[in-house]
Amino acid sequence: MHRRTLLAAALAGAVVTPGLASGTARAADPGPSVTRTGTTTLDSQAIFFVSYDGLVNNNAFQKNGLLTYKGYQYAVWYTADRGAVVGRRSLGSSTWSTVKVGHTLRYDDSHNVISMGVSKVDGRLHLNMDSHSDGFTYVKSVAGLMDNPGGLSWTSSRFGAPQSTLDGLAPTSQFTYPQFVSTPDGKLQLSYRVAVSGNGRNALAEYDGSKWTGLGEWSAATGTYTSEHGSSTARNMYLHGIDYDRNGRLHSFFTWREQNGAVMCDGGGITNHDTGYVYSDDRGRTWRNDAGTVVGVTGGSDKVSVTDAGLVVDPLDPDHSLMNQESQFTDSAGRPHAIISYVPGRFGQCTTDYVADRTRNGRAFHLRRNASGSWQKTEIPVPLNSSQRTKLILDTYDNAYAIFPFGRIAGASAASGYTDWKILFDGSGLGAFGEVVIDETRVAQDGVLSFMYQEKSSGTTPSALHVIDFRLPA
Repeated sequence: MHRRTLLAAALAGAVVTPGLASGTARAADPGPSVTRTGTTTLDSQAIFFVSYDGLVNNNAFQKNGLLTYKGYQYAVWYTADRGAVVGRRSLGSSTWSTVKVGHTLRYDDSHNVISMGVSKVDGRLHLNMDSHSDGFTYVKSVAGLMDNPGGLSWTSSRFGAPQSTLDGLAPTSQFTYPQFVSTPDGKLQLSYRVAVSGNGRNALAEYDGSKWTGLGEWSAATGTYTSEHGSSTARNMYLHGIDYDRNGRLHSFFTWREQNGAVMCDGGGITNHDTGYVYSDDRGRTWRNDAGTVVGVTGGSDKVSVTDAGLVVDPLDPDHSLMNQESQFTDSAGRPHAIISYVPGRFGQCTTDYVADRTRNGRAFHLRRNASGSWQKTEIPVPLNSSQRTKLILDTYDNAYAIFPFGRIAGASAASGYTDWKILFDGSGLGAFGEVVIDETRVAQDGVLSFMYQEKSSGTTPSALHVIDFRLPA
């Protein structure tokens, strides 16, 4: 606990320290701005049901539900008849071409999202879908489809049959949270959770253009965590993301979720605690803490554990309804940034209703490593008004943008040290339900912030699914 106290004090000082040390911007660089350029409709009648306070077509932890590659944008969703669909358009076009890929959503469970990835080594599009601590469905395109989108027709014949394995590799019978990430050398990795909430492990598989290989698990569920209320001996690490920077380093922020509710002040809260950070310089084979010490080996006996030193970069006990799987991004210098959200202590030291307390008093924070290597945290002065997640992107000038539930956008400049957060778009007219799905890949390609949102509905009445685009500073 002494280590946590010292770190908390250091972060508290960093929170109120502005300045250029936080970023690399010059005074002449433009600050954050968004200019709405258009909205397109993917589906006027997409499937709608509320599960775990979210929608299966718009869960912010999808990676990727929307992506851009070689001048085309791709989107995935489930139709009103539960069919899995992938659509594409050329950038700037208002027309989407769609194909069904031969899978039908099994359950009304918002975890069972569709995620996409591109294997640059052979130009294939990969889809993983419909899983929550059980099996999954996997579909991949023919080779070269992503490299020649203008020359190859967009038809179902371009996709293989749905599979229950990764081309024969069966990584686990309890699979959740697929996240694809393209490696700097053109391969494709798949991050996923093994087992269940509160008692699960993170793992990686890798596709090299010819086959999938299981790299193994890299986080542990074991070890004892003790709060002022009680102890827990099982947990899982929830990732805010897994991303390569331009220098080839793999970054991941995370929170821990404990299995035993005895660690909380009240059973109505949530057992998430602490924001941690690890990175890998060898394509996810070994993991290091912020100080550079190896704390885990993928597929080895030494895995990243709650008892490892140096993991926590923002300490928080389980009594503040900290959100899991929020958001992360890296800036032009490869420095990691994250959005985290919880109920600050000024609203009380014990949340008793996770959804109600986050909706009423939740706040998002921008956490980042600055140029001197220190961690800084800034509260974003925008009430969540939701229990759900906020997403983060950075533009070419390293200005930061937080995309809140309902499609609201706030921004802060690198030149200010990210202290000048303000609302840039209030979401008016969208009628968005809650979380939005960001195209994390598009910003660097053409300077456009693009996100997918679904209109509010009731019960299980289908509603429209859209993509909206905003031009960022050029």
